[in-house]
Amino acid sequence: MNKQSLATLEWRVTGMDCGGCAAKVRGAVERLPGVAEVDVALMAERLRLDLDPHQTSPDAVVGAVRALGFGIESKAPENPTVAPARRWYKTGKGRLVLGTGALLIAAFVAHLTLPPVVAHWAFILATLIGVTPVARRAVAMTRAGMPFTIEMLMSIAAIGALVIGAAEEAAFVVFLFAVGEMLEGLATDKARDGIRALAALVPRTALLEDGAEIREVAAERLRIGHVVLVRPGDRLPADGTVIEGVSGVDESPVTGESVPALKEPGAGVFAGSINTEAALRVQVSREAADNTIARIIRLVEEAESARAPTERFIDRFSRIYMPAVVGMALLVALVPPLAFGLGWGDWIYRALALLLIGCPCAMVISVPASIASALSAGSRHGLLMKGGAVIEAAARTTHVAFDKTGTLTHGRPVVTDVIPLSGSETDLLALAAAVERGASHPLGQAIRIRAEADGVLGPAATAARAIPGKGAEAVIEGATVTVGSPRLAKEIGAMNATATTSAAALEEEGKTVVVVARGDTPLGLIALRDELRADAAAAMRQLRGKGIAALMLTGDNPRTASALADELGLDHRAELLPEDKVAAIRELASGRQVMMVGDGINDAPALATAQVGVAMGSGTDVALETADAAILRNRVSDVAGLIALARATIANIHQNMTIALGLKAVFLVTTVLGITGLWIAILADTGATVLVTANALRLLLFRPQRMIQDTSPRA
Repeated sequence: MNKQSLATLEWRVTGMDCGGCAAKVRGAVERLPGVAEVDVALMAERLRLDLDPHQTSPDAVVGAVRALGFGIESKAPENPTVAPARRWYKTGKGRLVLGTGALLIAAFVAHLTLPPVVAHWAFILATLIGVTPVARRAVAMTRAGMPFTIEMLMSIAAIGALVIGAAEEAAFVVFLFAVGEMLEGLATDKARDGIRALAALVPRTALLEDGAEIREVAAERLRIGHVVLVRPGDRLPADGTVIEGVSGVDESPVTGESVPALKEPGAGVFAGSINTEAALRVQVSREAADNTIARIIRLVEEAESARAPTERFIDRFSRIYMPAVVGMALLVALVPPLAFGLGWGDWIYRALALLLIGCPCAMVISVPASIASALSAGSRHGLLMKGGAVIEAAARTTHVAFDKTGTLTHGRPVVTDVIPLSGSETDLLALAAAVERGASHPLGQAIRIRAEADGVLGPAATAARAIPGKGAEAVIEGATVTVGSPRLAKEIGAMNATATTSAAALEEEGKTVVVVARGDTPLGLIALRDELRADAAAAMRQLRGKGIAALMLTGDNPRTASALADELGLDHRAELLPEDKVAAIRELASGRQVMMVGDGINDAPALATAQVGVAMGSGTDVALETADAAILRNRVSDVAGLIALARATIANIHQNMTIALGLKAVFLVTTVLGITGLWIAILADTGATVLVTANALRLLLFRPQRMIQDTSPRA
């Protein structure tokens, strides 16, 4: 298939209530010619595929999905991510419950008031009317190459029960099936509430400054550069930067952080957060489709497509399991009468019940329901994981490697000492600031900020460049000036005895030292210190409580690294270049499950090398897009919370599998022995599905601080 001729199309599919529904949609469309890369997301109600319109038209895709009984419509960018929830009685499955219920009641009334023959036909009529829409879907799925579905098994069981004279039970089974389908829909819809709640955080309107006037406009019409007024109590309509005003902003809807953050001119703010104290003027920095809430929603949706290994295994297993159940039911129906002369009616009845019990719906939904609930719960607390595969990997974590700057520390170092070896402090600071004028590294920015605060103007610099992991250099007045670590100064021969002694003394105090040199002549030292995050030490204790070892990887000098590591009580490796961190992760990962936590920018290679890469950062592009997971609140303790959520999710999946398989095993035996019948069989199937989904919804109650106190992996 020529990929250049393919177009990526996307629709919203309604009526999907379990993993089996998603599999049916996937199976129906992936058989169409010209269709590739089919992705069906249950919780996001999304169908995405690549299509060659010369082989199959988009209308044919829509028709294939509608033939299965699902709703489908184009997913326009301005439409909500997840369709609003409807009252149960307004859904197709709700109407089926009401219809089959009314028919069953009418049949029972006929049974009590009319002759037996009339009552019998009333139950037959109730069964046929109730099973007709189910049988229609079964036929459509068979035509699409999927004969082994719950609809087909249900249709065979209901019609088979009529044939052997169990009309009353057939009508009751049809009604119970409709109730179970409706309950599955309600439970799944509850799991979608997390995404709906995120989408509802951003207000629909904004107060836009238009010259001297302020007018109300739709928030989706805001563009980069627009200025909006945010009154106390209002939600911010867009990501932006405060340009006027000072106020506390409640960011808990986005990050889960309960304490309002003080926002002053120059501070960044998120769409959906709440202004609590005073009016703010905010300049929009991102359009509606790209704000923090929109990106989090996209991440949660895309994470659903990154299916867990367990989920993929269950899908493969169910393809074998369903035909096996049908084969077993045939044996139960045929062998006892033919081989032992037992009654046909009794053993056909047991075979029909076996068909209903054998449906794998509960087993198929057990993993995606837990994963979806975990993703939704995590997103509410600033813990984002990109899918089930990441959750499974995070749950197995045995070692966590931390970057230092911006991860264990605030990433905002300040200059503490300026020590000239020749000339004045002002001259030394001016040269260093000139070299670091365009720097993005926190140390370079700290030097520049100190120079600006002291009113020091640096000379003109040219040919400036960064030396990764070591420092920076530039040409000033015809000479190369270097600002970098003592290690870099030694490499260029710019480290004399005085500089070495002074640097050692400063490093013993836990400070980071940079050497300013012209050529191979040291001009002086600048010392900086980056304070540890307030919760860093507690986070290390929490990890140890979970049996997880922690390690700090830093490019800083050994003395500073040792001082900070001793304060936190963890091992460390110092003076590491980016490639050294990658090598350290590879060494650590030999026989271990390693999670790397960094700022998502300088540590990108190490994040990619670890089994799980976690980026710290409040909604930055890198934090949301490059790592396997992201922690939006910049809390080190959330690392333990993320692992706790992953472990709770895996425990929840195991519980679901036990419920699904355990109930089926029990009722398979009781059905073959003749202890339980058709209506118990349908209760066992739909009941197990509802129980599994309800158990998965318990993950929505996840609270990081509560979970990290519990060192066990229980949900």
